[in-house]
Amino acid sequence: MNNTQQIPGFRTVPKTGVIYVMYKAREMGYHAAHPEWANLGQGAPETGDLPGAPPRIESVTINPAQHEYGPITGENELRQRVADMYNALYRKGKRSQYTHENVSISGGGRVALTRIAAAMGNINMGHFLPDYTAYEELLSVFKAFIPIPILLDPDLRYQAPTDHLKKEILGRGLRALLISNPCNPTGQLVEGDKLQQWVQMASNYQFSLILDEFYSHYIYTGDANSETPAMVSAAQYIEDVNSAPVILIDGLTKNWRYPGWRLSWTLGPKDVIDAIASAGSFLDGGANHPLQGRALSLLDPEMVEKQALATQTHFRKKRDYVVDRVREMGILIEAEPGGTFYVWANLSQLPEPINDGLTFFQEGLKEKVITVPGAFFDVNPERRRSYRRYHNYCRISFGPEMAQLERGLDSLERMIAKHR
Repeated sequence: MNNTQQIPGFRTVPKTGVIYVMYKAREMGYHAAHPEWANLGQGAPETGDLPGAPPRIESVTINPAQHEYGPITGENELRQRVADMYNALYRKGKRSQYTHENVSISGGGRVALTRIAAAMGNINMGHFLPDYTAYEELLSVFKAFIPIPILLDPDLRYQAPTDHLKKEILGRGLRALLISNPCNPTGQLVEGDKLQQWVQMASNYQFSLILDEFYSHYIYTGDANSETPAMVSAAQYIEDVNSAPVILIDGLTKNWRYPGWRLSWTLGPKDVIDAIASAGSFLDGGANHPLQGRALSLLDPEMVEKQALATQTHFRKKRDYVVDRVREMGILIEAEPGGTFYVWANLSQLPEPINDGLTFFQEGLKEKVITVPGAFFDVNPERRRSYRRYHNYCRISFGPEMAQLERGLDSLERMIAKHR
């Protein structure tokens, strides 16, 4: 019996995909500085200098007043800076503009999502399959809403046609839809007219569209030679920021490449921000106070665009390199990633037993390389479904620096060769 189950009152809490694989890798001797290991399972981007990017922050000075608790919704100066950034990047010329009252600061993306989940009512909440592994437990813990899965078809490149989504919303009575855009793990992206239609549907059919936009600067669908970065946000298509039921979540973790700062924000109608502030008051108590002031300089729109362009240029090269090498190994990629820094890899054409994502991961550990089995992305709250999909898939990250990618792919190549 699991030890946790022997302690009265406690349940067994499952590990997310990344936490699980890192736990197993450490048992095999992995640590971040190990020169022989490659972590192609990581959910974070490389954090060092990139050509053309603004200088990285290397020091933080703390005002003694910041040793005190900060406001639950964050410092107003930072909230307004986030609002100004979105207005400048996505809402020029629009009558309705974000203000600090439309912004809540929190301690990372999971905290932001947890606040939202805690503020939801007794509704049907739609979510896609596959999607972000951490959504599973988030959708399990809060009992007020019922999670409703919407299966994405690989034959449609893991995209949801607008007509199909409309049928799901109306037929299942969805009052909210939670998605990552671009999607973790498939890298697929909703943008342009299609994203505008989704935003309009939220108002027309009265459901809340909750968009996790943490990878919205890792966009590869535009012109690779453009001097303007491609950045995608539903903020561009919202008419009235206080009436449109669209909630956006982002932060410094991915797009700014500061995962250790654990600083995120939520944008939405003022009433939603008030509700999640109440949830934050009993869930987490507020974000890191000293870092909020230091983050202000990172949100200058000109600096944001400079950072995004450097990130896209660098990560596009890594994406192309990984996609080419993975295909050379006989691994299928049904849809090349249009965003994120992940490849959703179909292992079904590899020899047994490594055509299974879990075995592929376990055998990879013997070669000192980490991947994430695809079954973790079959978001299945409370194990309502007995069958888990995506056993023949894995997620391969091109978040690490190029030298580690090369080492990791060499390791996968050796592992596959041993089984042929």
